[in-house]
Amino acid sequence: MSGRFRICHSAESRTLPELPEVETTRRGIAPHLQGQHIAELRVRQWRLRWPIPRELPSLLAGQPLGSLARRGKYLLFGFPSGTAILHLGMSGSLRLLSESTPPGKHDHVDFILGNATALRYTDPRRFGALLWTADDPEQHPLLRDLGPEPLGESFDGDYLFRRSRNRRVSSKAFIMDSKVVVGVGNIYANEALFMAGLRPGRAAGRLSRAECVRLAEQIKAVLNKAILAGGTTLRDFVGGDGKPGYFSQELSVYGRGGEPCPRCATALKSIRQGQRATVYCPRCQR
Repeated sequence: MSGRFRICHSAESRTLPELPEVETTRRGIAPHLQGQHIAELRVRQWRLRWPIPRELPSLLAGQPLGSLARRGKYLLFGFPSGTAILHLGMSGSLRLLSESTPPGKHDHVDFILGNATALRYTDPRRFGALLWTADDPEQHPLLRDLGPEPLGESFDGDYLFRRSRNRRVSSKAFIMDSKVVVGVGNIYANEALFMAGLRPGRAAGRLSRAECVRLAEQIKAVLNKAILAGGTTLRDFVGGDGKPGYFSQELSVYGRGGEPCPRCATALKSIRQGQRATVYCPRCQR
């Protein structure tokens, strides 16, 4: 199975939606899916990042939805016979609509529920995915090498300290590596490093235990704050309720290169790291 997928976990952090947007979507649609079954799966576009399995409509027809979970940026729809794995890609979104709502150009898949509601998957760039596994989803090639969830109990400063030893990679690239921790994309890596007072270019192996504790705490804090605010809207993201996220209004450094630091008023510096925008305060971050 693994031969079907070309996987680069760290690269996934370069895209939107990020973890808070996916979690916001999950929380938005989950209450409406409880107790529902799939009456029909309507696929209008089979070719996404990977082809949707042709047998998926017949596999899902009539099946009750048992659970809706998130692993990293993947949504896991649990059914009695397996799990549908959905990734929103760079521009994907899920909306709950009436079954009779006419589809638009980029509306590729409808999960028709037993109550005549459609969970509609929209993806203008078609970088998302809808896959199926009858086995343990945690062993799927896309999920099995993922690091811990940043909001889970297994992720803390001691864990970061252990994983960072002898690592020469920058601190920012380190926390954006999905094999180290999932879901810390570019936006939230910038924000967490600023809140922790750590310069993004510092080698991860040179972080002290106390600095790793501080960084882990700020990663959790920034992600939780973003989830409560509904995620971050920069280009295409809208939540499961159709409303945009508003965390972008509260960003301290991301996208603010040249502006005064919110702490010390020093001009924020903007550089490129791994072809991604990095903004930091040369005075506050060491």
